[in-house]
Amino acid sequence: MKYFEQQGQQLIFRNLGETLIVEPWGPDSLRVRSVMMGEAEDTRYALLDPLPVQDVEICVEAEKASIRCGRLTARLDVDNWRRVAHVVFVNQRGEVLLEETTAGGALVLKARKFEPHLGGDYALTATFKGQEDERIYGMGQYQEEILDWKGCTLELAHRNSQASVPFCYSSRGYGFLWHNPAIGSVSFGKNRTTWHAQSCRQLDYWITCGDRPEEISLNYARATGFAPVMPEYGLGFWQCKLRYWNQEQLLNVAREYKRRGLPIDVIVCDFFHWPRMGDFRFDEEFFPDPAAMVKELNDMGIELMVSVWPQISHESENYEEMRQQNLLVRAEYGEQIGMRFNGDNSIFYDATNPRAREYVWQKCKKNYYDKGVRIFWLDEAEPEYSDYDYKAFRYHIGSNQQIGNVYPQMYARGFWDGMKDAGMEHPVNLLRCAWAGSQRYGALVWSGDIFSSWEDFRKQVCAGLSMGVAGIPWWTTDIGGFHAGKTTDPAFRELLVRWFQWGCYCPVMRLHGDRSPAEKVFRANGERMLNSGSDNEVWSFGDENYPILEKYLRRREEMRPYVRSLMQEAHETGKPLLRGMFYEFPEDAQCAQLKDQYMFGGKYLVAPVMQPGAVSRSVYLPNGQWRNVDTGEVLQGGRCVDAPAPIDVIPVFEKL
Repeated sequence: MKYFEQQGQQLIFRNLGETLIVEPWGPDSLRVRSVMMGEAEDTRYALLDPLPVQDVEICVEAEKASIRCGRLTARLDVDNWRRVAHVVFVNQRGEVLLEETTAGGALVLKARKFEPHLGGDYALTATFKGQEDERIYGMGQYQEEILDWKGCTLELAHRNSQASVPFCYSSRGYGFLWHNPAIGSVSFGKNRTTWHAQSCRQLDYWITCGDRPEEISLNYARATGFAPVMPEYGLGFWQCKLRYWNQEQLLNVAREYKRRGLPIDVIVCDFFHWPRMGDFRFDEEFFPDPAAMVKELNDMGIELMVSVWPQISHESENYEEMRQQNLLVRAEYGEQIGMRFNGDNSIFYDATNPRAREYVWQKCKKNYYDKGVRIFWLDEAEPEYSDYDYKAFRYHIGSNQQIGNVYPQMYARGFWDGMKDAGMEHPVNLLRCAWAGSQRYGALVWSGDIFSSWEDFRKQVCAGLSMGVAGIPWWTTDIGGFHAGKTTDPAFRELLVRWFQWGCYCPVMRLHGDRSPAEKVFRANGERMLNSGSDNEVWSFGDENYPILEKYLRRREEMRPYVRSLMQEAHETGKPLLRGMFYEFPEDAQCAQLKDQYMFGGKYLVAPVMQPGAVSRSVYLPNGQWRNVDTGEVLQGGRCVDAPAPIDVIPVFEKL
């Protein structure tokens, strides 16, 4: 019986309706696809064309086979009872990295389980043996105070503040991409790891190996794309609030930063500067001369970032045309409504449709880009359905249930393609969500509409570290949190100061939030408009805190050459700027579970103060010498130290 065959560099198994293909996909990397009753599809949701590799060896026997790509080998054996192929991945030392579960004797379990939807495609479950000594990092952004996902179950779906990027790094020395944008889940259990897709056509995953985390990052970036070069304005400070509701208000804030001599690179015009969602233009009543506004800002050395939402209101001037041209997401049943907000019923534009991407970009080019805007804030990128009923909507390339997680990547791509075509060398846009491959389209991701709380602050540190492992090196948060921050509240002011200090050591330093009390906004005719929040500038939080915020604004400016070098390193190697202690010191067991301190690049150990009232905190220093950047004291590592942290200090240690 001939179960295996070789076609070029592909190893193929066929039996019982299944076709299983294992092939090289870049250095030390393999791609695995399995399909029932058909031929495998070469879908490229995240993967790019693989780098060619010559160090490949395929061995085929009657009931077993193997394929080696550099240091990674897949061994396939035919189960004598069920006649299915069992797959094991080993490194160059023969150590098992990842292994499919077995049938379990009389249990008759399936490691690759296709469950048919009658008359349609499949629900898919893929299971691998649990490794008791394993730690799992990455997977994107989840609102948890967790860095090591071993023992956890995660939803493979996007929500406001949740970005599912299904790539993980294992402490056993491999990286794994679930190359499937379907809604689903993953459980990293003690006994087994289980990946599940609610609806799909085939199994598709990519695996790589390396002796250090940076080798995994490099191979993953080679497979899914490197982040482009970060423009100079991405290195400094970004000022934002909900929301500068007219042209003069926004300009006055920029002028005040300049009057005070404070460094600022970007100021943001947030949402509802438009007449209706989906109009993709400034409201003339509140922004009478956008081109002049942009020019004045540029003359001050400031870039304007403008918010764009993918919602198309039923009242928008573009709705009827977009509906007729099939450029909108479609509800599978009922009313064509994806979200209700501020009294508007709306549906999302279909970013998976190239024609829709081009339509939206041309509107934004005419009304923003041609007036000088060079940065877009692509909000609502999940997209944010009023009810996350993932089965209820269909896109150009398939049902939301089957391909929905690719939406934010395609949203980023639409503006990336348009801005490149318009002549921009390095477009960078801010998005509220991402999927695998988003980084190659200039996506700078922020962590969504989080609350102004110490708990959420702690969660963001974990989220940023996890996003970096998942291949999204450019990441930021709303400094101070988005919801429920009262500007005059001393408790909130303390939280904001500590968050601001941490923001100095994030890839992008951006102040944003919906501060209370709200300011009511009206048209000249008395029509009520969306509220604006209270002031949210560095001078808005008390005279006692202003010098602290100014200190860290200037420190960020002093660090510009260093941040630039980190951005270049991310562009060239895929290494994140925010690195868990496990990433920089994988040989140090003490670093494996540290989630409240991290490395900003390879030079600075950063230990944010994330408890109210704290004036010191414990910091673990790995082996070597470390200099406290505030006191100049040099300490020997390999131990925990009690670091002083008065309100004007975040503990930071330079590796010597």
